Amino acid sequence: MNVIFSLIIPVLHETSAIREAVDRIRMLDGGETVEIIVVDGDPEGETLRAIPDGAVRKLLSEQGRGRQLNRGAEAASGEVLVFLHADTALPTNALTRIGEALSDDTLAGGAFDLEIDSPRPIFRLIERVASRRSRITRIPYGDQAIFLRRACFRALGGFRELLIMEDIDLMRRLRLSGGRIVILPERAVTSARRWEKEGALYATLRNWVLVTLFSLGIDAKRLARWYRPNRSRD
Repeated sequence: MNVIFSLIIPVLHETSAIREAVDRIRMLDGGETVEIIVVDGDPEGETLRAIPDGAVRKLLSEQGRGRQLNRGAEAASGEVLVFLHADTALPTNALTRIGEALSDDTLAGGAFDLEIDSPRPIFRLIERVASRRSRITRIPYGDQAIFLRRACFRALGGFRELLIMEDIDLMRRLRLSGGRIVILPERAVTSARRWEKEGALYATLRNWVLVTLFSLGIDAKRLARWYRPNRSRD
């Protein structure tokens, strides 16, 4: 059977979240047939041992999100790669919508609109700004569940192994190469834990500044000094 979708999840110390993440994927429309690849940056494979689904491909990698995503993509057999954070939930019709979008041969990839799993009003503002920014720039965040044709991903050379901004960098290179990017209106729902831990306003303003500086050509290694992500999301 030909595999259409490969969903790649980079993890580090995600034992409390990974089972639910896999279950959510299996509950998607068509989710029972997709290839799920979980790539653990922990050399002990702690998170992998917490996955009961025997059909999930379980890989080890050196730590670093770009590295882990590349490891998963190298092993993937699907025609379309979906890069998913462990704490992000796809809309139920995600696979259908991706398939419909990529029926347009001129599209290289895309992502979903962003929703943050919290009732706090500040997150509605963050969502609106993220949606507007990604639609204007066509450069979505990793939290928006980026998807690409595998051939396009390979032509780009995959993710660069940056300390931060590997998702922004990939989609910027895709856009600069002439690849068309779509932002689907359905929402990928991501956990608020990073914002809640660091302070929603502080984390948001810092991220906006860092993305702007990165877009202006400031090296990601320098920017990483001001970025302290939740280690469980690396």
